[in-house]
Amino acid sequence: MTHAKTLYDKHIDAHTVCALDDQGHVLLYIDRQVINEYTSPQAFSGLREAGRDVWRPQTALAVVDHVNPTAPLRVAAMADAGGALQVSYLQQNCEKFAIELFDVLDKRQGIEHVIAPEQGFILPGMVIAAGDSHTTTYGALGAFGFGIGTSEIEHLLATQTLVYKRLKSMRVTVDGELGTGLTSKDVIMALIGKIGASGASGYAIEFAGSTIEALSVEARMTICNMAVEAGARGAFMAPDDKVFAYLQLKPRAPQGEQWERAVARWRLLYSDPGAQFDQEVHLDATELQPMVTWGTSPDQAATIGSTVPDPQGVSDLILRQDMRRALSYMGLEPGMALNEVVISHAFIGSCTNARIEDLRDAAHVVRGHKVAAHVRAMIVPGSTQVRDQAEAEGLAAIFIEAGFEWRQSGCSMCLAMNDDVLAPGDRCASSTNRNFEGRQGAGARTHLMSPAMVAAAAITGHLTDVRQLAGRL
Repeated sequence: MTHAKTLYDKHIDAHTVCALDDQGHVLLYIDRQVINEYTSPQAFSGLREAGRDVWRPQTALAVVDHVNPTAPLRVAAMADAGGALQVSYLQQNCEKFAIELFDVLDKRQGIEHVIAPEQGFILPGMVIAAGDSHTTTYGALGAFGFGIGTSEIEHLLATQTLVYKRLKSMRVTVDGELGTGLTSKDVIMALIGKIGASGASGYAIEFAGSTIEALSVEARMTICNMAVEAGARGAFMAPDDKVFAYLQLKPRAPQGEQWERAVARWRLLYSDPGAQFDQEVHLDATELQPMVTWGTSPDQAATIGSTVPDPQGVSDLILRQDMRRALSYMGLEPGMALNEVVISHAFIGSCTNARIEDLRDAAHVVRGHKVAAHVRAMIVPGSTQVRDQAEAEGLAAIFIEAGFEWRQSGCSMCLAMNDDVLAPGDRCASSTNRNFEGRQGAGARTHLMSPAMVAAAAITGHLTDVRQLAGRL
């Protein structure tokens, strides 16, 4: 009798070169990788010092996204000397090792986890590794992506393989229709809040259920992207007709007869009936509410209509201490209404929520309103292609009319590695993925939420339930 396999098992089994021990370690073949200027320098230096070549350069795509400025007028020059050095070294290495590079002036430039799918570089059934933890994004396409360290990048470039330890499997089933104002960002934030920031450590998550099936491909990317914030080393969904339609006309997708053969193979990418998962988690989408974070970890979150929690009500001493530290850093007191917390900044961007559908959601909320006088609001599209499309659809004009800054593509204010940095004490409603201390700047305070919720906060000047604007949704 054939053993019923999970989707994760199918990916790993199909890419295992050989077993290395009886502890689950295998030599894993990697189909493709995406390289950025920030995590690759030491890997390339290691290759140079050892006199090694990149074995299959055509399987890698390089992009500048972390350190580049996002000012409205794009230039190639980097004001920051360290960033300029990283970009220059990436260019040199891509030339030496024959790796394709999207530099900052390339019309295909953008955040790596936005541009790779939109180019059709990621396909169902692939295994992808990259020097960024949010490589899990690609699971929305039925691929298996995970982040790796610099030494692993070097090994991958030289051999197209990695030493890999098999994970346990978790299935998260989400059923029910999402209510007005609810998005996939609220789904993943609710999951992280439920299981904790380490609740999926050692696991690969497969998302399933009627809610997931109803989501667009871009909305699914948001869920897979943030699964790593629950500790997951990978996350994905079985590819379906939505995925195939999304990929079919992408520049690097197979064409003609090759496309038909590929789709036939991709339709086999699902967990077999009876496949056993190490853990099962269920969410009822009908019970979800718009989410915001109040602390300094993505699992320190609550519904927008609730209050800041009181650490005294928590029995676990370590958790209580973490909550107190978070509240001190965030400048919040127990019992404060979250929907009354005043912000100074609003940011829509990042590999989590800067795709065209995210911008449409935000524009729907913003239309006809103005950004609050005390708020600096920014929109940073996930790629130049997304930016151009938003301008063609009239979304950019809506944002500009409302008082948002309309920027060029890049990682921007998701992390303090470029010109877009918050000052100490600034409080930002953000569509990004992490709210760690100093993530957006030393002493800066970050509240994670959906793009629509960020837009609502920008208009009112404080954290706001987007459903209060339901008349226009």
